[in-house]
Order: sequence, then structure tokens, then C-alpha cells
Amino acid sequence: MLLSATVVASAQNSGSVQSDLFTHPRINLYDITSMPNSIGTQHYDSIVRNRTWRIDEPRMYAYVPGLEERRNTAVIVIPGGGYIKQAYETAGVSVAKWLNTFGVTAFVLLHRLPNQPDVENKSIVPFQDAQRAVRWVRAHAAEYGIDPDRIGVIGCSAGGHVSAGVSTINDDLSQCGDSLDKYSFRPNFCMLISPVISLYMPKGVDKDVKRLLEDYRIDRMVTPQNPPTLFIHAADDRTVNPDNSILMFQALQRAGVKHSSLHIFPQGKHAISLRSQPGTTALWPEIAEGWMREIGVLE
Repeated sequence: MLLSATVVASAQNSGSVQSDLFTHPRINLYDITSMPNSIGTQHYDSIVRNRTWRIDEPRMYAYVPGLEERRNTAVIVIPGGGYIKQAYETAGVSVAKWLNTFGVTAFVLLHRLPNQPDVENKSIVPFQDAQRAVRWVRAHAAEYGIDPDRIGVIGCSAGGHVSAGVSTINDDLSQCGDSLDKYSFRPNFCMLISPVISLYMPKGVDKDVKRLLEDYRIDRMVTPQNPPTLFIHAADDRTVNPDNSILMFQALQRAGVKHSSLHIFPQGKHAISLRSQPGTTALWPEIAEGWMREIGVLE
């Protein structure tokens, strides 16, 4: 795959090397000539210091484990970044590689952001692309040895909001009039790390992100059709209050959604990642893998 001139220039300006992400197979979610919710203007990737600030078109990158270790399960990884960027290395590539270690096929999603000038309806675009990603993986499940009923999502922070949204929203936002429309856009399970749900409204947020967060208070949209969900949060998170996870978990309980699991750790702030975590927070990857086994998607 050829990188756009903007990607190359951004990498050079930041003093970084080409990310491992861009060496994996690229999967474009739409035909660029008929991409929904687009005004059709030409635009380019803007990628600086392993963060996307704008993308030319929504896409995924596939991380496939070795054949002998492969389970028939897939997870779409949705990096966060406050809806103004996506931290695709720490909250994308690292998570995909971790999932590969126990046989799960991973797809790192780069969705359009509400601050992109080429988008018509800015408040739906992250959910639209996430729905399309689930549909794409389900439609191509046989090619990857995936059970179409074992497709999950995982997201951190704003990526957690998108992951919770694609697990909850009933409206079909991603219908394109092509063959993928017949596939379900709802994942079978969901894992949320320090997720934004409904209580988070940062100071100085632009009007497009504010509208998105006001329109999509996910805990108020939960139904019995939601999939089982794992929550990982830190009690000392001052960026996204842990009450976000608690309210969503309670909503799932009220709706009768079984097998969800809530973990609030004493430490970790808004920086829970795979390595160098304080105290018991370091156990969360083991808990997540164990939970996936418990709900039957790693059998």
C-alpha cells in the first residue's frame, strides 16, 4: 500500500518511523465514490506522532494470528483520542498484538472524526463507520476463519464511546445500498476501557463533539439486545469519571443483559494500557482474556 504524501510528510516532521500499522493489510470500508455522509471533497491523511488527526477514507488494518493458534473470534479495535484524533499505536496496534497472543484476529479501525470538513452529519460519523466495520468483518468472516457470531469490539476513552455506541444504537446509520447492508452491524461482545458514556463534557470542546456527546448518551439507549460488556476503569480517573462505566453497567443490568462485568481499580487514572500499570490494575489484560473465555468466545 502506498502512503499519501501527507502521511509521509507528517511522519518525517515528527521524527518518527513508519508505524507497524501501515505494514498490515489495509481494508477500505466504502467505495470512495459512494461513501455515505460525505460532501465529496478531496482530502488527505493528517498523521502526526502516531495519531491520526484526519483520514482520507475510513479503513481498518488486519492483524491475523498464526494459523495453529487462531481462534475463530475477531475483535475490532477502536482507538480513542477525544474525538479530535485517534491514538492508533497505544490504543490500537498494541491492543491488536495483545489479542493475537491468544489467537484472536484483530482489526484496527480508523474512523472519520466529527471535526472533518468533508462530513455532512458530524454527530453520527464515528458510529456510522463502526457499524460498517462490524458489517465488513461479518461479511468476510469465512475468509479469515471467523465465526460471524464471535465478533467483538474494544475501545478506550472516546473509542469506548464508539464501541458502546455500535453495541447499543438500533438505528441503521451505515446502510449503503450494497451487499453489506444485509449483515448485522451489532457486535456480539464489547470491551470498554475508561469509556466515555454520558457524563463527560470537556471544557472548550468544539460544537460538533458537544453535539455528538449530547445526542448519544449511551446508557439511556441500552436495550435487551445489547451484547455482554466488560468494563475496565480507574477510580482516580479525573478525565473520564468512573461513574460512566458504572451507569452503563447498571443500565445493562436493568435491561437483563447477562454476563457483563465491571472492574473499577484504585489506580490508573486515564492512562490504563497494557504495560506498566500500577498495583492490581496490571491484572486487567488477564481479566479481559478470562472474561472472553467465560462468555464462550475463546472455546
